[in-house]
Parts: sequence; structure tokens; C-alpha cells
Amino acid sequence: MTAEREILLEAKNLQKEFGGLVAVDDVSVAIYARTLHSIIGPNGAGKTTLFNLLSGMMDPTRGQVFYQGKDITGLAPHRRAHLGIGRSFQITNIFPNLTVLENVRLAAQAVGRDNFRMFQRAGSFPAYEEKAREVLGRVGLQGREGVLAQVLPHGDKRKLELGIMLASDPHLLLLDEPTAGMSSEQVPALLDIIRAIMADGDKTIVLVEHRMDMVMSISDRITVMHQGQVLAEGTPHEIATNQTVQSAYLGALYGDLAKELEDNVG
Repeated sequence: MTAEREILLEAKNLQKEFGGLVAVDDVSVAIYARTLHSIIGPNGAGKTTLFNLLSGMMDPTRGQVFYQGKDITGLAPHRRAHLGIGRSFQITNIFPNLTVLENVRLAAQAVGRDNFRMFQRAGSFPAYEEKAREVLGRVGLQGREGVLAQVLPHGDKRKLELGIMLASDPHLLLLDEPTAGMSSEQVPALLDIIRAIMADGDKTIVLVEHRMDMVMSISDRITVMHQGQVLAEGTPHEIATNQTVQSAYLGALYGDLAKELEDNVG
């Protein structure tokens, strides 16, 4: 990673306390533009809390978050969306009683000039509908435009959620365990979509994910968290060969990571 590379998102000395519990403890991390940066760690490591601080779902007790050099600490998630930040959730966040096309069309419209005219007929806004159809093609849901979102298989709901994010054309995608609830057979298709997004060359992704084979195969950089702090950061190879990480995780604290580290080192 060269020093000249643009930092898109940066956390400086973030702290989050819940009563006497310090969930995130003086964490600083830089996310470089047009890279995929994963945050991993066992349950209770603080990765989800850090993710919520980066996305604006929580305010830090101390510290700051910067986006494109601008302090966005305390800025509401919907304000961040207008800056070009999109986020997904562990639980699918869709309109179940609307069609696949309507879900994505509304997402495109929400950041456009017609965001206060959300529930007019879709035909009133052909540009948004065209955008929605293009996005559905990108996430592998072409041909399912008229299907109600609630009847989609879980894997397709995950694709739809990704499509909803892409409809607003964000610069930064914050993906919170996008494979949660998916079977192993469904994961490769989602992985291909994420790879295609990165191949376009204009997006940055921050990923929280528990599937270590996926993390190791698609990440440019990985931040490992442990007990609320950054344990290590580097490329997948650097993480796989980091003795501190191996000591912490090969003790069966996180079996998937232990196996992946063994595979990479061995």
C-alpha cells in the first residue's frame, strides 16, 4: 500500500463504552479508496460495534470518523447515504411487500431529486426504473423484477439487499456479514457479485464477515480485532503469517480462522 494512496474512510482513536464495558478501545483504522477491507474477530471482539461507529448507527464515546477528509462523526446514516456511503445489515433490510423492482427503484429514487415522491407509480419515473433494471442485472436478479421480495429465497434476498445499496451508486459499501444465513452453496454467487463490483474499479468495500475462506480470497487488507482493540492489520498473507494472530486464534478461539491460517501458512 503506497503512501500516496487515497484514504476514503478513516477512524481516529474511536472509543465506545456501554456503562463499564469498553467495546471499542482507542481504535484507528484507514480504509483506502477502491480496496476491499475486511474486519474480523471472534464474538465480542468489537468488530460489529466498530462497524456501527463507521456507518453512523452508533455515536462514539470518543474519537472521530472521517470520510473523504471530512469529519462525519455523529452524522446520521441517511445523511451519510447522500455522501455516497451505503450499508447492509446482518438481517435483510428490504420492503417485503413490494416487488424486487420496486425495492431497487425506491432506493434509486431516495437519493435523487424525487425522493419526496416515493410512492407514485413506478412508470412516473422511467429513469429510476431503468437504473433499477440495470442494477438487478448486476446482482443476478434479472427476470425476477415482478416477484414480491418476501417470497425470494434467502440467498436472493441478500442479492436484493446488495442491489438496493448499488441503486444509490455509493462510493463506499459497508457490508455487515452479507452471507449470514446463507448456505455454502449460495455463497459463491454472492462472492462473484462482490468481485464484479470491485472489478469495476470505482467502489470501496468494508466487510465484516465470519467466513474466513471468503475473507482471505477477496480482501486487499484485513483488520483483526480482539477484546475491543486492533490486534493486527495487513494483507491476507501478512495476517495468515502473523505470529500474534496465530497465537490468539489457533487456540480454537475462532476455528474457521484457525483452519484458514493453517492452510495459508502450510
